[in-house]
Amino acid sequence: MRNCSRFLLAVAIGIVVLGLAHMPAWAGGLLASGAELRLSCENGGEYPIQPRAVAVDGDLVTGYLFLNPRHGVHIRLIPMGFGYRYAGRGVWFDGTRGAALLYLDKHHPIACRVLAGEMTATLSVRN
Repeated sequence: MRNCSRFLLAVAIGIVVLGLAHMPAWAGGLLASGAELRLSCENGGEYPIQPRAVAVDGDLVTGYLFLNPRHGVHIRLIPMGFGYRYAGRGVWFDGTRGAALLYLDKHHPIACRVLAGEMTATLSVRN
C-alpha cells in the first residue's frame, strides 16, 4: 500500500511538472507565467500588474494594476472578439499582444507596451 501511494504521488508530481513546462510564454498575447508584468507608457509611467488569477492557458484573468506604489486597482478580463480588455474602477486598458491603450480618463488614452520580466526601475507615475 505504501509503495502504491508513493507511485501515485510521483505520477501526480510528474503531471504537474510537465503541465507547467508546456505552458505558453505569451498565451493570449499578455501573460508570461511567473513573470512580472507592467505597462510601460508614453507618459513616462511604468505601472506594475500583479496577477491574482491565471487561466490554464496562461491568460491573466484578474489582478491588480498599480497606479501608485501603495494602491492597486483590481482589474479583470472582459471577453472581447479581438484583443483584450482589462477593466477596474475608473481605469481600463485595451490591446492586442504587447500593445495597449491605457485609459485613466475616458477621452485621453495613453499608448503603452505590455512588458514581462523584472522591473527595470522603481514605479514612476507621471500624468
